[in-house]
Amino acid sequence: MTDYFEIHGRDGAARLGELRLSDPLRTPALVDGSVDDAGSLWTSERDVPTGYREILTVLPHRAFPAGTDERVQESFAVDYPDVDYPSAAVVTAETAADHGADAYILSNARGFVGHAAAFREEIIAAREALPADTALYLSGVATPRNAATLVYAGVDLLDAKRARIRGLQGFYLTSEGEYFLEDLDELPCACPACRGKRVDVDPEADPDNPAAFDHEDCADHNEYALESELATVRRRIRDGRLRDYVEGQARHDQWLTAAFREFDQQYGYLEARTPVVRDSELAAATEDTLRRVEIQRFADRVTSRYRNRFANPLVLVPCSATKPYSESQSHAQFHDAVQYRGHLVSMTSPIGVVPMELELTYPAQHYDSVVTGRWSEDELSFVANVLRRYLDRNEYPRVIAHVPDEGYREICERVAADVDVDFEFTVDEHPTTTESIGNLMSALDGELKYSKRERQHNTVKALADYQFGPDAGEALFADVELRTTSRYPKLQVRDGDGDQLATMVPQYGVLSFTLAGARVWDESDAPTKRVEIDGFVPHGSVLAPGVVDADEEIRVGDEVVVEGPKAFAVGRAQMFGAEMVDSTRGEAVQVRHVEEV
Repeated sequence: MTDYFEIHGRDGAARLGELRLSDPLRTPALVDGSVDDAGSLWTSERDVPTGYREILTVLPHRAFPAGTDERVQESFAVDYPDVDYPSAAVVTAETAADHGADAYILSNARGFVGHAAAFREEIIAAREALPADTALYLSGVATPRNAATLVYAGVDLLDAKRARIRGLQGFYLTSEGEYFLEDLDELPCACPACRGKRVDVDPEADPDNPAAFDHEDCADHNEYALESELATVRRRIRDGRLRDYVEGQARHDQWLTAAFREFDQQYGYLEARTPVVRDSELAAATEDTLRRVEIQRFADRVTSRYRNRFANPLVLVPCSATKPYSESQSHAQFHDAVQYRGHLVSMTSPIGVVPMELELTYPAQHYDSVVTGRWSEDELSFVANVLRRYLDRNEYPRVIAHVPDEGYREICERVAADVDVDFEFTVDEHPTTTESIGNLMSALDGELKYSKRERQHNTVKALADYQFGPDAGEALFADVELRTTSRYPKLQVRDGDGDQLATMVPQYGVLSFTLAGARVWDESDAPTKRVEIDGFVPHGSVLAPGVVDADEEIRVGDEVVVEGPKAFAVGRAQMFGAEMVDSTRGEAVQVRHVEEV
């Protein structure tokens, strides 16, 4: 059992945690002390024999560096059996396993950091072989420029060794890159090492001048810069926006770009660790955004889970800068023209296609993209592929493409050639011109309107499909006399007796169950995400030690049923399924409703 490390937050493979030292350390963090502290933050303040100080500074008890004389290990265990420190074990990706330690040091970090494919292989192999609630430590590789990418990959602990060495060699490090100290005409930093110093004073010619900035100062600056970068990274993890930051950082270094693209190709590793819902903005600033887990997951669910339940024609429209789309001026005009005679689906990069029932569902109302009016081939291909798969799964009598020429029309023409449904184009110059709106209205002449009630019921079922799996809407609600109350988007789902089953959560565009709804879910044929707990009644949350088993498909943010010998509950997952089972600390489920059984 790990006693000294606990995870408090997650953003993909990156985690926020706490290393429980005499002065608790928030991770991701440096573990080899501050600029003014020659000791190690890794050890406690106990009186440790001088002969063991070096071992403990690098690697506290229960595990010793590879090659440590067995007599030293045995002697320490006999002489100091009660010494209690956070423990670490030195491993490679091949030897990584549960050794009962709090942290694991990858011994060959300097051999693979800088080589994108090797970096990806080593980190993923180690992270998947090690207990979920233990810290991963890379030594001698961190700089302000690469720290965000290291953490994004799943690293929790770093040190300032490389940054300080580079400083002593005369390299001034920043989050954008590094500079020869001699090439700087001023110090672009106000950290304690740089404040009041000047680079135009030669420390060798004028060593007593307090304004001289020497190589020792440069080493100190580099460590301050690294600590500052990690503070930024922690903030980004809290906000759920580390990936946005990493995409920006990667533009400064070819290896960083290659590294996070390597991880993008490991969908399973990142998908398991990426929340299914959150209310933070997703910045779609580069084509790399197309490969993000959140984007790929949404596109996959729309094309493999969602089922259209309207008999009306499909009306394809462009997205809008305003989210959700229905609150934009352009979409208000589209709605006025369509008047519930067609099924509105928005086309967008980088999301793909967004049926109107899912316009609130993360990340459809959370992304912000760069609008230039020009589509890259990657964007055209991605959106065309999503639309093609969508039409292969869903039947429509015809398609009305109310889209502008730039990009949108080309996508529709590519897809029209591959599917067995007729496309009709209605835009003249721009989708919101009077003539274009008139064309759209005329194209729908004679079509029957669907009711508000039908739209609300279809929205509820579409959300169930998206959240829980194909045809989950029918499995959950086919035998229930479904009623909806309140107004969209705050729909409440009730049965024929008026008992509330679920609520639509506007922030995320998903269903949130009551206990009665959880019972319906549990007894239905819809895939149920279940957490089995020990014999207790949870109040507020289920902690990981109380979890007996959990479905592997559970993701952070998922709706889950909690069952045990003494309780039945429903709530939202705070860990992914395998992590719940593997962890010995931390909150596994945030419980919303519970009853004793």
